[in-house]
Amino acid sequence: MKVIKRSGAEAQFDSQKIVAAVTKANESVVPSERMTEIQIKRIAEDVEMACRNMTRAMSVEEIQDIVEDQIMNQRAFSVARSYITYRFTRSLVRKSNTTDDQILSLIECNNEEVKQENSNKNPTVNSVQRDYMAGEVSKDITRRILLPQDIVEAHDTGLIHFHDADYFAQHMHNCDLVNLEDMLQNGTVISGTLIEKPHSFSTACNIATQIIAQVASCQYGGQSISLTHLAPFVDISRKRIRADVTEELKEVGVDEALIEKITEKRLHDEIRKGVQMIQYQVVTLMTTNGQAPFVTVFMYLNEAKNEQEKKDLALIIEETLKQRYRGVKNEKGVWITPAFPKLIYVLEDDNVEEDSKYYYLTKLAAKCTAKRMVPDYISEKIMFQNKIDKNGEGHCYTCMGCRSFLTPYVDENGDPKYYGRFNQGVVTVNLVDIGLSANKDLDAFWDIFDERMELCHRALQCRHERLSGTLSDAAPILWQHGALLRLKSGETIDKYLHGGYSTLSLGYAGLWECVYSLIGKKLTEPEGEALGLQIMKMLNVYTAKWKAAENIDYSLYGTPLESTTYKFAKCLQTRFGIIKGVTDKNYITNSYHVHVTEDIDAFSKLALESKFQALSPGGAISYVEVPNMQNNIDAVLQVMKFIYDSIMYAELNTKSDYCQVCGFDGEIDVVEDEDGKLIWKCPSCGNTDQDKMNVARRTCGYIGTQFWNQGRTQEIKERVLHL
Repeated sequence: MKVIKRSGAEAQFDSQKIVAAVTKANESVVPSERMTEIQIKRIAEDVEMACRNMTRAMSVEEIQDIVEDQIMNQRAFSVARSYITYRFTRSLVRKSNTTDDQILSLIECNNEEVKQENSNKNPTVNSVQRDYMAGEVSKDITRRILLPQDIVEAHDTGLIHFHDADYFAQHMHNCDLVNLEDMLQNGTVISGTLIEKPHSFSTACNIATQIIAQVASCQYGGQSISLTHLAPFVDISRKRIRADVTEELKEVGVDEALIEKITEKRLHDEIRKGVQMIQYQVVTLMTTNGQAPFVTVFMYLNEAKNEQEKKDLALIIEETLKQRYRGVKNEKGVWITPAFPKLIYVLEDDNVEEDSKYYYLTKLAAKCTAKRMVPDYISEKIMFQNKIDKNGEGHCYTCMGCRSFLTPYVDENGDPKYYGRFNQGVVTVNLVDIGLSANKDLDAFWDIFDERMELCHRALQCRHERLSGTLSDAAPILWQHGALLRLKSGETIDKYLHGGYSTLSLGYAGLWECVYSLIGKKLTEPEGEALGLQIMKMLNVYTAKWKAAENIDYSLYGTPLESTTYKFAKCLQTRFGIIKGVTDKNYITNSYHVHVTEDIDAFSKLALESKFQALSPGGAISYVEVPNMQNNIDAVLQVMKFIYDSIMYAELNTKSDYCQVCGFDGEIDVVEDEDGKLIWKCPSCGNTDQDKMNVARRTCGYIGTQFWNQGRTQEIKERVLHL
């Protein structure tokens, strides 16, 4: 059985340390108030049993809380006071320097919690360690100086989650919708170098990858670009190639048909190389935070400005899907599934039916999804219904990163605007804690709900105020050179923090467990669904109220819990114990999702979740868990058609693993080791070395390719199939 030390390092549970600590406290009181050795031994045994029943590694603080309770149970109150006083004294000593142990454990690669915090970061790499070390300092400053103490305590106890505190000390924001069109058409500046409008498709792709890297180094969330912004450069390359071919063949008198044929062949080669450049650059780039850029590539045919551009965009989309289907080679030369870029394919009127012009792209997308988990799908039809601006017009556009959606916005000229906008940050409320705190009393629930909303509101205001006054010079690529804006040096970004240009996200988690804790019903039951929708509507009431009062676009966001799912679960178990159906897992359910263990088919799940997704305007994504579908593409296409008709944004989760020891290509299993810890094991050769396997799983909208904490790993293990 393992224990998580205060530094984050993992150690073996040792009951003798409990005996020693209690004995020391016992000896500090008068003999008449001391416990016997048998009592002390019983305390250690009871604590060990309690830890084993938790089915996860307990932290030192959690264990010491149980020790206190057990001393009290023995009615040794003087000993308990002595033990508590000693803990408090040691706590004061630790507070004088809160970062040294964490940083040292990071350098030595034995901080288990940080190692599993981000499934796309390798904590053994120097650049990742440097980012984590800086993050520890930022979190320390944030906790001691920048945030009110009640918000810090609410974060620590799992009432809320104040996201990305490791970047909060700097004036940095969350997600971007990059205005690649402006930067390519009007030029930009990268590291002090002027980059003019490219004269070919391949050059445009090269510049795009440089922009992606620069943007990723200036913010901490996801970013999105659209392939539509690259499409005009296809025709530029076409004309240049055609002129070259004509010049080469002019002395032979070749006819136009041959010139056209050679031109298109060379153009396709350039498109292939350009797309390959984007894929490989994104996969191999490492930004200043030690990971590949969290970038999403948007594929939307109806975004093209004219028919020629649409045809050229189709060429780019086709090549992008083909290359993602193939994958990338790992160090062993085996084709595997890359995590980035994430792809989003829009299902629209001219690609969703079998007789539509671009249906061949949709079939290719289905084939790619079955093998590589991407693309994910946006329904143009449903998005037109959900995203209506103040002019009464519906719009279709990409999220920022994995799921964060901007709200509809019309500029001062009355034109819709999405590219060049951003998200200021996220604070997430733990709905399960509100449900359990209410103890099945709905009136009490709404009272506590109101208190937690005000807590979240103040925390979100802290995020907003931290960005207020930020100079454009803090991130020139974003604020001065077109990725988001074109401000002058010395200007602040304040204007764009108001009026709906950017958003602030109220995240939520655990709707499933919250509803079940209150009325004993699931979201899949009529009573549970009704209460769940009522809670979602009330969350929107609060964001609307804050927006009206402050002219800041607060928006409701289905949080993509990754490591926080485990943190929330542990906090709930500490506060409320183990409650069947609510806290008996080491994870809680993301946003409004149906629980991963629930037996439900793909179509019913998407139909139900579409009602909740429509009430999550700041972002959310639904998924269905499917087996290997590579030999059943027709079924994938049926799900895609259902997405088009029923839900705005959804994805299919397949499995794509590889064992480097034996060459197994399939699904690597999650099993328990001798200590009860969940580990990954090749079903073919028994390999359990994580460094010798490639595992890809969807965990929060993105594909994770490292590994996960025990809570998320349990959630992955318990997922049921929906097809």
